[in-house]
Amino acid sequence: MNGTELTIILGMTLVTFGIRGLVLLFSGRIEISGAWERALVFVPPAVLSAIIAPSVLMPRGSLELSFGNFYLISGCAALMAGIIFRRYALWAAIVTGLAVFGLYRFFLL
Repeated sequence: MNGTELTIILGMTLVTFGIRGLVLLFSGRIEISGAWERALVFVPPAVLSAIIAPSVLMPRGSLELSFGNFYLISGCAALMAGIIFRRYALWAAIVTGLAVFGLYRFFLL
């Protein structure tokens, strides 16, 4: 690793932790209105959906809506498990998604 790479890594570290530190520093002093608070509840699911949807719907770079797309099949199974088992939605979705993915990919194809 040369000096330029080290400088870039240190700069990125400073920016990342600087932003987080400022947010934590001012988090108790800034009041957020009720409308903003209600809206911010939807940010994590929206970001997660934006990350997952392309890899599930387009695993090879183009839209693939078929039974050959095991990412889509396991994603649908995980979604259904999360809806059915609301109390344990996260664990149900993870376990079901991984189980269906493994079974479908390694035993059915």
